[in-house]
Amino acid sequence: MKLVYLTSGAAGMYCGSCMHDNTLARGLAQLGVDVLLTPTYTPIRTDEQDVSIDRVFFGGINVFLQQKIPMFRHAPAFIDRLLDQPWLIRMATSRASEMNSKELGALTVSMLRGRMGRQRKEVGKLCRWLASDAKPDAIMLSNMLIGGCIPAIKDEMGLPVIVTLQGDDIFLDDLPEPYRSDAIGELRNLGPVVDGFIAHSDYYADHMADYLSIPREKIEVTPLGVDAKQFEHVSRAEGEGQAIGYLARLAPEKGLHNLTEAFIRLKQDPQHKDCRLLIAGWLGSHNKGYAEKQFERMREAGLSDDFEYVGSVDHDEKLEFLSRIDVLSVPTEYREPKGLFVLESLSCGVPVVQPAHGAFPEMLTRLQGGELFSPGDHAQHAEKLSELLQQPEKRAAMGQRGRAAVRSGYDTDAMSHQTQDLVQRHIARLKGQNRL
Repeated sequence: MKLVYLTSGAAGMYCGSCMHDNTLARGLAQLGVDVLLTPTYTPIRTDEQDVSIDRVFFGGINVFLQQKIPMFRHAPAFIDRLLDQPWLIRMATSRASEMNSKELGALTVSMLRGRMGRQRKEVGKLCRWLASDAKPDAIMLSNMLIGGCIPAIKDEMGLPVIVTLQGDDIFLDDLPEPYRSDAIGELRNLGPVVDGFIAHSDYYADHMADYLSIPREKIEVTPLGVDAKQFEHVSRAEGEGQAIGYLARLAPEKGLHNLTEAFIRLKQDPQHKDCRLLIAGWLGSHNKGYAEKQFERMREAGLSDDFEYVGSVDHDEKLEFLSRIDVLSVPTEYREPKGLFVLESLSCGVPVVQPAHGAFPEMLTRLQGGELFSPGDHAQHAEKLSELLQQPEKRAAMGQRGRAAVRSGYDTDAMSHQTQDLVQRHIARLKGQNRL
């Protein structure tokens, strides 16, 4: 089986979806699938071995210029090739996350219109490459937001197309009107053309079925997975005092401010006078003011020496970070569709404390590796953190249960086998229909 897996780059930052897609592509390759992990917009960035091809479709520079300047919609091929150089895209899109939401909304709607949008030339380039060079048996997409090309792929190649749903709504809900409504309308028109969808939790499958008017039976839930072998040798570092960890982008939607408030409350208890907060994650320039506000909040509370921002971490640094903490908490504002950081933490035997919304209740019911609190309740959040910090035996047992559960059902093998089976079923179904 040959599979083209279209993934979305994240303009130079570590991105959970990029890491998920890269891990899944590696896992499928280990099962014998000939998989081409193909970036769109920008090259991907992952803290593991990057298995994506050295080419970018719907290159960020080209799609932006074609949106803004009509002449670039007819530029010769050599100009397109120059502007699609991965190194140039990395340099030019390093601040792409700061783009005005109105401009991003108009670009999103145009891209979702595919052959009817301003980037129709890019759709043609992808289809020609698929037909002449890649020649896959099926196509997978990392999300629906890059799905404007699906009707053209179906018309020209007749291949099964499977789409993973992983955060599409979070992006869409941040768009201003009328772009949000227009984009959702375009996505609902695309839904019937897609052969099947993948979600990583029942919560998100149910939510997106309603959000995009997708028949629920078209969405199959497969486990989110991590390469648990890479975490199996991580253990708590000796000589460290109590520590809470935060491992995510430093951004309002990820909820660092919620953890800040809970930590300040926690530190009012003398039992936790030696507890520290360790913060790791990518910080974009547009969120530096937000992050500094949280740091200043802790300084004003007299906690200048009790927190540390270690920066954006690569793979080895992430393992070291996880070895330094007793519990992880990323109290997101939005309803998390995946929660990759939960699996990474539990793979190291580190339990988590998470808000009771999104995929977290479902994950922790199955993994038995953490505690839940009411979203926005800083006092309860601090209480749950305190309970785990004060009970090392409970904390260790919870971490080990979670670690075992990840290895038995949430690792790369489980995710890859179920995905391979799903894709093969769609290939067989389509072949059966064509024989009739």
